[in-house]
Amino acid sequence: MKLALAQTNPTIGDFAGNVRKIVAMAVDGRHQGADLVIFPELAICGYPPADLLEKPSFIARTQEALVQVAEEATANHDIAVLCGCVTPAPEGSGKHVMNSAALLRNGRVEFLQSKMLLPYYDVFDEQRYFKAAESQHICHLAGKRIAITICEDAWNDKNFWQQRLYQVDPVENLIHQGADLVVNISASPYARGKRQVRRRMLSAIARHHHVPVVLVNQVGGNDSLIFDGSSLAINADGNCIAVAQSFQEDLVMVDLAAPTQTLPADDCIREDEDIAVYNALVLGTRDYVRKCGFAKAIVGLSGGIDSALVAAIATEALGSENVIGVGMPSEYSSQGSIDDAQQLAKNLGIRWECIPICGTFHSYLEALQPMLQGHPPDITEENLQSRIRGMLLMALSNKLSALVLTTGNKSEMSTGYCTLYGDMVGALAVIGDVYKTCVYRLAQYVNREREIIPENTLLKPPSAELRPGQQDTDSLPPYEVLDSILEAYVERYETAEMIVNSSRQNPPPSLQLVRSVLRMVERSEYKRQQAAPVLKVTQKSFGSGRRFPIAAKVQV
Repeated sequence: MKLALAQTNPTIGDFAGNVRKIVAMAVDGRHQGADLVIFPELAICGYPPADLLEKPSFIARTQEALVQVAEEATANHDIAVLCGCVTPAPEGSGKHVMNSAALLRNGRVEFLQSKMLLPYYDVFDEQRYFKAAESQHICHLAGKRIAITICEDAWNDKNFWQQRLYQVDPVENLIHQGADLVVNISASPYARGKRQVRRRMLSAIARHHHVPVVLVNQVGGNDSLIFDGSSLAINADGNCIAVAQSFQEDLVMVDLAAPTQTLPADDCIREDEDIAVYNALVLGTRDYVRKCGFAKAIVGLSGGIDSALVAAIATEALGSENVIGVGMPSEYSSQGSIDDAQQLAKNLGIRWECIPICGTFHSYLEALQPMLQGHPPDITEENLQSRIRGMLLMALSNKLSALVLTTGNKSEMSTGYCTLYGDMVGALAVIGDVYKTCVYRLAQYVNREREIIPENTLLKPPSAELRPGQQDTDSLPPYEVLDSILEAYVERYETAEMIVNSSRQNPPPSLQLVRSVLRMVERSEYKRQQAAPVLKVTQKSFGSGRRFPIAAKVQV
C-alpha cells in the first residue's frame, strides 16, 4: 500500500483556498502512485476554528467543501483521500458538531470516524465544541485494516505515559479489532521539545502493537499557535522510515510494502531546538501577517537585541521590502544605540526611518507640569517616552497599512518590565515566549553566516535607555538567574522553595530574591492580559493556555 503524507497549511475559514490545496496535493499524490493521500486534522476548515463552530453557516460551508473535495479529488480516479473535517453531531447529543476524519473515494464519503478523546487543557478547548465519539471501527482499504485516529486519540498509551488523562485508549481498542495500520491525523502545535516526544510516543505504539504508525500533522501559524508539520511514518519495529519537513508544507510518499531504510532518530528531527524555535517564529510571523490580510510590518528599532531579533525574523518572514524599521531616540538614547539600529536596518536591507521624540517628550511634560509639580522624576517619565513611541508606531501602522510587531521577550512580559500602551503596543508579540537568554542564542544564529545584528548590540549591557546610565540589572537579576526562576515558576509551577532547592546556579538564588521575582510575575498579570497575541514556542506561553485571575492574592 502506497501512502502520501500531505501536510498542508490551511487558513481557518478559507474553504476555497483549503480545498484547492487538498485537491492539488491529492492529484500530486495520485500521480506518484499513492493509494491513499492523508491530510491533517480539520484540514477542510483549519485548526483551531474556535467559536466559528457555533455558526451554522460555517458548518454548512464545511459540508459543502467536503463534498467538493470528494468529487474533485476522487471521482473517476482510483485513489482515496483521508482528511479532517467537521461533521454534524447526532440530534439530542448536547453538541452541534464532531471532529471527524472522512475517507473519500469514488466521489463520496465512504467512511467516517470521529475523535474520541477531546483535550481540554493548555491551549485546547475541544470539549467546549465537539461531541466525543462513543465508538470506533476499523476501516478496510487496499487490503489493509486501518485504525483511523485523530490527534489526541493517540496520546493516551498506558505503556508510554506515567499518568494518563483518559480511561480509554482508542488505539488499543482498534488494534483489538484487528487493525494492522494506525493512521493519526493531527493538528498538534509546536513547542520546544515536542517533536521528539511525539516521535518517541508513536514509536512506542508501533513497537508495542507491532504495526506501522503514520502521523500527518498540520503545518503553519494560526494566531498564537504554530504547527510544525514533521509528519512521520514508523514501521512495526518502531523505526522512522519517512519524515516530512518541519515548518513548511510537504508531500511525502511511503510504500508500506517495500523494504525501506530506517532513518536515525536524529534525522527524524533535522535541526536543534534553538533553530527550530527560530524557524517557528519566522513561520508564525509570516502566517499571522498574511492571514490577517497584510503584507508589511513595522518594528521599532532601539539598537537593542530584542528589536534586532524581531526585525531579523520579520525580514526573513516577509522579505526586506516589506519591513520598516523606525528609530525613535530620546535624549537618553546613546549614539551607539542609534548607530546600531541604523546599521541593522542597512544589514537587513529594510527601510529605515528616524523620528526623534525629544520635542514631543518635553511637550508632554509641559502639559503635565501643573499636576506633576512637586513630584520628583520616576518611572512616570520613563513610561511616557515608551508610550510616545507606541503612539508613533500605531500612527504609521494606520497610514502605511503595516502591522506593528512588538519586541518584548518572555523575561520582560513575565516580570512586567514593559510598558502598557508603550513598547507593548502592536499586533503580534513575536518573541513574547522567548526568554532573554534564548534571545541571545537566536541572535547568534541570525549571524551564523555574516554579521546582521551588530556585534555591539550583542555585547553591550541590556538597557531600556529611559534615564541616564540605566541598565536592566538595576531592576532585574542577571538574566541567566532570572530566566531559570521564571521557567520553573511559569512553566512548571514550582514554589519559591522548590526553585531554590532545585537550582543549578552556583550559588543558588536566595529565597528572598526568588520571592521578589515571583511577586513581579503575579503583579503583572493585568499587563499580560492586555498584550498582543504571543507566538507560542514553549510548553506554557502567555495566552489562552495560561489562565489566571488578575485580582487575586497569590502566596509566593
